[in-house]
Amino acid sequence: MRDYLRLLLGDRPHEMFAVVFLDAQNRVIVTLEMFRGTLTQTSVYPREVLIEALARSAAGVILCHNHPSGKAEPSRADLALTQTLKSALALVDVRVLDHFVVTRGGIVSFAERGLL
Repeated sequence: MRDYLRLLLGDRPHEMFAVVFLDAQNRVIVTLEMFRGTLTQTSVYPREVLIEALARSAAGVILCHNHPSGKAEPSRADLALTQTLKSALALVDVRVLDHFVVTRGGIVSFAERGLL
């Protein structure tokens, strides 16, 4: 998964937010590049993520976005967004399994850091 995400997002010159939608056995249904931003930020709309999760009958998601700056450290905005998405998706029984911040040089997992 990490190599795939690095290929998908690692070399982008702008921020991109993608969601991996998973079935009940945590198998990938589809990966969607949902939001495109600027060099330093992306607007993410929880409603749109929720609509896609319901449309695909997803049981879980993995959130991921890149930092074109090359620094994979999650920002406060990244942490707040993750909690907002986690709360919204929980209302319809969709679990957030992880959130990855991707750069060309590395990936940070929120789950591994205990941030979920």
